[in-house]
Amino acid sequence: MVVTAVTFVAWLVLAVVLVIGWPRINAQRSWRFAALGLTLLLSLFHQLVYATVAGDAYVTFRYARNLADGHGPVYNIGEYVEGYANFLWMLLVAVPGTVSDDPGVIVATGVVLGVASALGCVLLAYTLTNRIVRLAQPGGPGLPGLGVLAAALTAAASSLAAYGASGVEAPLFVLLTLTLCLALTSGRAVVAGVTVALAVMTRPEALVFAVVGLAWFVVEAVRGRRAGTAAVAYLAGAAVLLVPWTVWRLTVYEHLLPNLVVSRWNGSWSNRLASGWDYVGGFALAYQAFVALAVVAIALLLTRRGLPPSVLRARSVMWLLVALAVGHVAAVLVSGGGLMPVWRLLSPVPVLLAVLGTAAYGLFVVTSPAKTAPASSADPDPDGENAREPLVRRRTVPVVAMVLCGLSLVVTVVHPRALPAMDELRTSATQLAEIGRWFHTSLPPGTVISTHNTGALAYEAGPAIVVVDVFGRTDEHIAREGTPMEMATRGVYVARDFDYVVNERAPAVAIDDTGFTTSQQCGINPAYAGLYEVASFRRESTPYWVSVYVRRVAATHLIQLLDRHSAFTYVSCL
Repeated sequence: MVVTAVTFVAWLVLAVVLVIGWPRINAQRSWRFAALGLTLLLSLFHQLVYATVAGDAYVTFRYARNLADGHGPVYNIGEYVEGYANFLWMLLVAVPGTVSDDPGVIVATGVVLGVASALGCVLLAYTLTNRIVRLAQPGGPGLPGLGVLAAALTAAASSLAAYGASGVEAPLFVLLTLTLCLALTSGRAVVAGVTVALAVMTRPEALVFAVVGLAWFVVEAVRGRRAGTAAVAYLAGAAVLLVPWTVWRLTVYEHLLPNLVVSRWNGSWSNRLASGWDYVGGFALAYQAFVALAVVAIALLLTRRGLPPSVLRARSVMWLLVALAVGHVAAVLVSGGGLMPVWRLLSPVPVLLAVLGTAAYGLFVVTSPAKTAPASSADPDPDGENAREPLVRRRTVPVVAMVLCGLSLVVTVVHPRALPAMDELRTSATQLAEIGRWFHTSLPPGTVISTHNTGALAYEAGPAIVVVDVFGRTDEHIAREGTPMEMATRGVYVARDFDYVVNERAPAVAIDDTGFTTSQQCGINPAYAGLYEVASFRRESTPYWVSVYVRRVAATHLIQLLDRHSAFTYVSCL
């Protein structure tokens, strides 16, 4: 609650500075940088409000830990299964693990890189907005204050802030998205190609960005704004990374698509589209102020015709932002959305809309008729820039932008799929991590366990424990040959094959719970009945319990091993 209060105070201070100092922010670099510094503080505090290392991140961390330890990019040592879809992120967080044996280093690296990437998004939103406005008016004074507003809206975007300190790749993906936009705006085709390749190596949805970027270069060439070779240079830049990476993946994993993608695209198309629609609809309701801002911006773009070439170039870039946002939303919609809160999969969209809306106002100012006095030899302003000064000085724009920021912060606090849902994730991940450490200290190396909680529990259990994912994310057979199963959220599918798990993988211990329970649970999943029995343990000095299934043939021995831990006491269900 303290961090939440500090975040709202930071927003209020920034709002006061932007509204009162708006003319100076546009005119003086010191004011502008001071406002940008306050914006970075707002972003940092907003991320700390969530401050939850998501369970999903630990899957990547386990791959990174094995890679750093010399076992290769594997989940279980010796099992080459691509159970991640964020290769670049996995590679980055693995680097510190090569010089430290502390497993906490990898987790800390993921958190620090995520926070730094989110702060980088704030700075890039500032730079990209101002670059677009400068593109529309190359010789003019520009409106650098609009970049600060875009940065503030980015800092307040809940789907970015929620995953800053989460350990997942979302902030890096947004950062690469903005870098791609900046490269395309600057006409740097090779840089854009390399950037989109890095984005694809971070999230598979970036394939849509790759297609949009190529189409944009082709359209620009047709209209004579870019050389025809730009599209070729763009493809070459992308191929430099994507071709060897794809060859490596086919060599190591022997499949083009990772397990996560395969399992998500199983099942009914109608259910998946319905789920995706619900996911996107929930996002639109939570971000309706941003959506309204985008609608106004698009309306402005549709009404600005017959403009000078410089303005047309800026207008083209803004249409590019629209295409990227719409394309990404469409990709998430057809894939059925996602299970994680705060619309993680759509995290680039609010930032793109923030840049689009603020840049559109800059276009409005540049293209507004200037009521100039008759020109004279002493006229220092032949283009009528001073006549547009009221539009530049008007404080309505910063007021509206900061109201939108405030509304986004309110969404963070009150929306059930925002902070409350992340708090639940934090509780579950913390408890599963403790269970994983219990397994790590109690079970001998090589023990096989099965669970659908493949994140914190598996990471803390350590590489020496073999973890079977009953939903197939990290198991080749289940993901590709298992039966599709719809999750609680309609249209989001996983795979399962309990007969394979129980009889072929034959785990010694299985666990179904997503954390501790508040009472002793003695029921058993029918899939394990017969070959397994329930072993219930009380968490000492707490009201919590945890139940596991142990293989009957070794039940007595396994219970003795688990009961030796001082924090967990076996209590018979009989």
